[in-house]
Amino acid sequence: MTDAERHARFMERLERGEKIEATDWMPDEYRKLLLKLIHMHAISEIMGALPEKEWVPKAPTLKRKLAIMAKVQDEMGHGQLLLRVAEDLAAPLGKTREDLVTDVIRGRVKFHNVFHMPAPTWADAGVIGWLVDGAAIINQAALLHTSYGPYARVLKRICAEESFHMQHGENIILALAGGTDEQRAMLQDAVNRWWESLLFFFGPVEVTSSAQRMIQYKIRTKTNEELRQQFFQKYVPRIWSLGLTIPDPDLRYDEAEGKWHFTPPDWKKWGHIVQNNDGPQSQERVALRRFAHEEQQWVREAMVRAGRKSLAV
Repeated sequence: MTDAERHARFMERLERGEKIEATDWMPDEYRKLLLKLIHMHAISEIMGALPEKEWVPKAPTLKRKLAIMAKVQDEMGHGQLLLRVAEDLAAPLGKTREDLVTDVIRGRVKFHNVFHMPAPTWADAGVIGWLVDGAAIINQAALLHTSYGPYARVLKRICAEESFHMQHGENIILALAGGTDEQRAMLQDAVNRWWESLLFFFGPVEVTSSAQRMIQYKIRTKTNEELRQQFFQKYVPRIWSLGLTIPDPDLRYDEAEGKWHFTPPDWKKWGHIVQNNDGPQSQERVALRRFAHEEQQWVREAMVRAGRKSLAV
């Protein structure tokens, strides 16, 4: 078959709702779009563990310490699962798993804007678990219907674990909301600090050409704005129910339109942060990732040698 015929058959498979597997033929454009999405997702899971990692030694009780430590471990595991999926897509393009991991150190892959931000108080750990992970679940649940089978399957496990992470964050939030005036003030400050970055988390309102192509290839099934509206619908009433305010006086739900109106974040500022690793904690966290990768290289090499030795036996 010609490439045009293969492409036509590929699109027919997508229209029938079939899942594409790693060993199936796929257009180069599909492979590259999918790899870009999964690679960023994987690195964001790994980098996303770092703000909460800071609170493992500072958690207020032993129970809280164990819970947040387990959550950090889960997030790193999600990154490894996703890198394994990305690895199959990257191999025909000449990239290895090592390349995928070190791309963040070299500035070749971006990670979500929220993980460039500081987490100065215990309330920040709660907001990350409740609202940031809540936003991530909305994104990932929509991707459960992606056309790429390996990604859809690994997302089932990730979404299940992220729901526990969201409940963990919600538990922290409820404790602070029902606590002292000082604790409530700390919680309100954290919500104020994270709100704009949460809006940017879903991406720009306009549908970019690459996003449109991902929808056509059924890699994604919803637009950024559809996902953001879903987030508003689920979490804004919950935030208000706790007696907290949202730092946007223009935020309102229009019954006639069936949509939330909001003050847009500073798209240019947040885009610059992501594209240039120029957020408040960007360089510190990239440096921490570099240190962890380089210092543990001997462990990876020892495991590879041990694996080869067992195969030889």
